[in-house]
Amino acid sequence: MIAIVNYFMGNLQSVANILEYLKVPCQITNRPEDIRAADRIILPGVGAFNEAMKNLEKLNLIPLIREEVIEKRKPFLGICLGMQLMADRGTEGGETPGLGLIPGEIRRFELEDKRLPIPHVGWNDVEPAPNSKLYAGSDRKRIFYFVHSYHFICREEKDVAGYTDYGGRFVSSIERGNIFGTQFHPEKSQQDGLELLRNFLAYK
Repeated sequence: MIAIVNYFMGNLQSVANILEYLKVPCQITNRPEDIRAADRIILPGVGAFNEAMKNLEKLNLIPLIREEVIEKRKPFLGICLGMQLMADRGTEGGETPGLGLIPGEIRRFELEDKRLPIPHVGWNDVEPAPNSKLYAGSDRKRIFYFVHSYHFICREEKDVAGYTDYGGRFVSSIERGNIFGTQFHPEKSQQDGLELLRNFLAYK
């Protein structure tokens, strides 16, 4: 069973739909007992970092997520805003502490090429890091669907699972042991998205 964390930030049903397509039991929930009972946790989301952290705090889910992911080492996947929340802090609307799952911070794009729009919306390549579990050890480029204005600055290179170029190279996926994150939306990314989700589901 996979718990899809509902903290009122974005459409969670698309993630549930793709898991159902893969024949994986899942539920959209914010009940602590469901998250504790789940085999894996997915944290999707779109929107503002500070608002998202406020919602997680109101639901008293921050210590629970840290316990399940860091202490119990339950496989965890953050998608889009969900990946950004894994950082130590975000800078949107002032500095806001994040979940602190992977060292780093979230910053808004500052592109030299002013012709490139922000947010970054659409399909783009991802170049996997060597030996990434998310990409099953293959270094071939994948293509995924993005919608975002902020990006993850990793403190440690070893946590980077993939890079994308948009007016410069940025971190588009991260992983550390049982903890994974994608700035893009695998649930909206056709075959490459399905492959990545299967790799996450296969992690032990």
